[in-house]
Amino acid sequence: MMPRSSEAVVSSRATAARRRRSQSLRTYAGVAVILVWGLAPFYWMMVTAFRDLRFTFSTTPWPTNLTLENFRNALSTRAGNDFLGAIINSLIIGTATTLIALGLGIFTAYALARLEFRGKYIVTGVILGASMFPVVALVTPLFQLFTDLRWIGTYQALVIPNISFVLPLTVYTLTSFFGDLPWELEEAARVDGATRAQAFRIVILPLAAPALFTSAILAFIITWNEFLLASLLSNRATEPVTVAIARFGGDDPFVQPYAAIMAAGTLVTIPLVIMVLIFQRRIVSGLTAGGVKN
Repeated sequence: MMPRSSEAVVSSRATAARRRRSQSLRTYAGVAVILVWGLAPFYWMMVTAFRDLRFTFSTTPWPTNLTLENFRNALSTRAGNDFLGAIINSLIIGTATTLIALGLGIFTAYALARLEFRGKYIVTGVILGASMFPVVALVTPLFQLFTDLRWIGTYQALVIPNISFVLPLTVYTLTSFFGDLPWELEEAARVDGATRAQAFRIVILPLAAPALFTSAILAFIITWNEFLLASLLSNRATEPVTVAIARFGGDDPFVQPYAAIMAAGTLVTIPLVIMVLIFQRRIVSGLTAGGVKN
């Protein structure tokens, strides 16, 4: 017979194995729920986008009656839509916002992480407060301000508010990254005769590439998806894709072109999904990694 001590060990190992299997099952179940919750709307949008107009409201869960007519309608200007023009507007607004936010954020983050100056924590608190400020509270004052400046319907009226939204995230992402970089790297460059600006450009900036890449992608996606202010501060010539899709019209003014809207949403969303999937490792490394591991 097996000794009692051995039986206890075997029982303990079996219990531990059951706990691990149970934990794994709960983990996979949770991941499955999150995936379904997050991807089900996107999947249904794609199914509807490829479905014939006569079957737009079909409840069949898999693609049926496939057609590309909805995409042709989305890109057509026959009904007064200018979807391609809206995509160009979004690219202009997103690119300008991202570049300006990075240009301001990288120097602000470096100062907060590396320099000691009076009011440093006040500046940090102000940036944090700006990131928490509700967008809806800014609608009326921004609309009044840009009306007085005659900026309604201009690109600057869309870029400047977006900068204020993405700049706090950019600053905090880069501040955390710069704070993890060892001081010895910069000090070594200074000892070799480099100025602070040269040490920043030659040593720090290349090491910060993952964080810069992450901040740029997140800032662009946030700007690309913004709708509330864009719907009030833009016109037909400068409206981004989010506003253009909301204003989509069809051949019949009394019928909402749901299938064309789904096709337009698919065209707008798929590039972002592909970009995130391709660069997901860089995004994660930029959010979590420092420069050098000791």
